[in-house]
Amino acid sequence: MDPFKNLHLSEEHIKLLNSKIGLRSLFANKHLDLEKALRDTQYETNLRKRQVELVKLQTWAIENRKKIVILFEGRDAAGKGGAIRRISAYINPRYYRIVALNKPTEDEKGQWYFQRYVNNLPEPGKIVFFDRSWYNRAVVEPVNGFCTQEEYSIFMSQVNDFEKMIIQSNTYLIKFYFSITKEEQQKRFEDIKESNLKRWKMSPVDERAQELWEEYTKYKEVMLNQTNTSYAPWVIINANKKTNARLSAIDHVLKTIPYAK
Repeated sequence: MDPFKNLHLSEEHIKLLNSKIGLRSLFANKHLDLEKALRDTQYETNLRKRQVELVKLQTWAIENRKKIVILFEGRDAAGKGGAIRRISAYINPRYYRIVALNKPTEDEKGQWYFQRYVNNLPEPGKIVFFDRSWYNRAVVEPVNGFCTQEEYSIFMSQVNDFEKMIIQSNTYLIKFYFSITKEEQQKRFEDIKESNLKRWKMSPVDERAQELWEEYTKYKEVMLNQTNTSYAPWVIINANKKTNARLSAIDHVLKTIPYAK
């Protein structure tokens, strides 16, 4: 079977496939699939270009003592962690942190809700990526009964002012919401369950996500409507295709932070 049949390769395509990334993509699988190899090569090439710019952005932030906070919100299996890994792949690990907090301790439960997030905000020159953030209280907690309605209402009345204070403290704040369909989430859950390497990702909360889909939708829409402010707007990423979502998120970061290009 001719792998080149019905595939029209331009000179640019051939050059891409002959690159290190292209050759690796070509021989990644036992069966030669030129279309897939070309797609993968184009994605990896575009990703690398953006990652070079992210290194420049971080250098600018370090030299100018800028603080950057990027939130990644979305349903379970929406691809938040994968996007963070691509964004942070080549930047200096001494100057960024990925924060994914566990459920609060008994002491933390007695604190102001935002306290433990304040403790994880960046120092000058550093970037913090929140893999889920204080917005747990806007969706995950009320849907699963982890907070009272009063606690939820207090959070919703305070969160916009809290974010305004962060921004006024000379901090860049970007809020991503990774959006996937119910069908795509189900497909990803099935892939996770079938993988010996990924099965640990399924939590009891994940197991109920499909069952509680509409309830999540109700709280998600309230969150997006009431906390979408001019100074801290939500950036909704169509995450049904992971590669496109990652590139879109990086593009927004590069466009929003005024680093020296």
